[in-house]
Amino acid sequence: MPILDARHDLAHPVEGDSAWSESYYFNAYDPGTDSGLFTRIGIRPNEGTMDVGLSLWLPGGELGEYHWVKEQREMVDSVLEVGAVTYGMLEPLQSWRLTMDDEVQARPCTPARRGGAEAHPVKVALDVRFDAITPAVGTDGQPSGGPKTAEAKAAAGTVGKGHLEQAGRWTGSMTVAGVTYEWRDARGNRDRSWGPRRWGGPKMWRWFSINVGEDMHFGGIRLGTEAGDLHRGWVWDGERATSVAEWNVQTELEDDGVTHRVVHLEVVDKKGRRYPLRGDVLRVANIGQAGGTLVNEGLTRWTTEGGDGTRTGYGIAEYLHQLDEGGRPVVPVE
Repeated sequence: MPILDARHDLAHPVEGDSAWSESYYFNAYDPGTDSGLFTRIGIRPNEGTMDVGLSLWLPGGELGEYHWVKEQREMVDSVLEVGAVTYGMLEPLQSWRLTMDDEVQARPCTPARRGGAEAHPVKVALDVRFDAITPAVGTDGQPSGGPKTAEAKAAAGTVGKGHLEQAGRWTGSMTVAGVTYEWRDARGNRDRSWGPRRWGGPKMWRWFSINVGEDMHFGGIRLGTEAGDLHRGWVWDGERATSVAEWNVQTELEDDGVTHRVVHLEVVDKKGRRYPLRGDVLRVANIGQAGGTLVNEGLTRWTTEGGDGTRTGYGIAEYLHQLDEGGRPVVPVE
């Protein structure tokens, strides 16, 4: 699995495609306070925009959301400011600080409380720091010289050109309506993508970000294309990163037939090692439904069995669906 160097945490040369995007993504969850986040800043210089989406897992089961867009025609990298949100690079591929102080719109996102509830404003102040546990793994976006699979060719131009991911620990605090929650056992992953990005391109995807303690981390995607499913990702076993060969997924759904409730996941790496995981989805945030594309972000508790007994961790199971006119997934959920 390629390990990328620190220059890939800086801006990359912008190419001519109108959909060129350079994006920064982070997620975090602290089980002790039942709080966390997932957030993304995207810079699309050829379109002249820079946007942020910040979603907060608020204690008690709500999701707080903040969105902002501003004009941006030049690339920036070490300090990204959009509205009330700032991403500050402290050290490339090592440390970042994320801050925000403003009102967010909060709504329920647990199964028992979803449906019909109106969003309401909540004051939130966030000041948290990401410190990497693993090196950055991914692809630098340059031609490899080797043959591409039909699935990889079909996916080109839809989800980026270069990409990196890494796991880390979080420290800091989230203050919600005047109550401060200190993060003491928070973990999460981050990623960076650069290249053309067209959200409506994939037929489906199942994207996973999983952290079990300090030494077991997973990240990657099963992406549906016209040529078949593309399996990409990595496993960190505490010492090294290994590429994923397969994401074998079986899903238990809610009654709506589209929202995932339990994920039975077997990760197979390219050394033939198998990692069985069960994911119990704690909250689901519908983070986008436009033009027939639905993205459900699932905050998930992951458990795995091993020689040292049951281990528990947390992360994300994100399902993207393309929907037909009846609101059903074009690709049946496995």
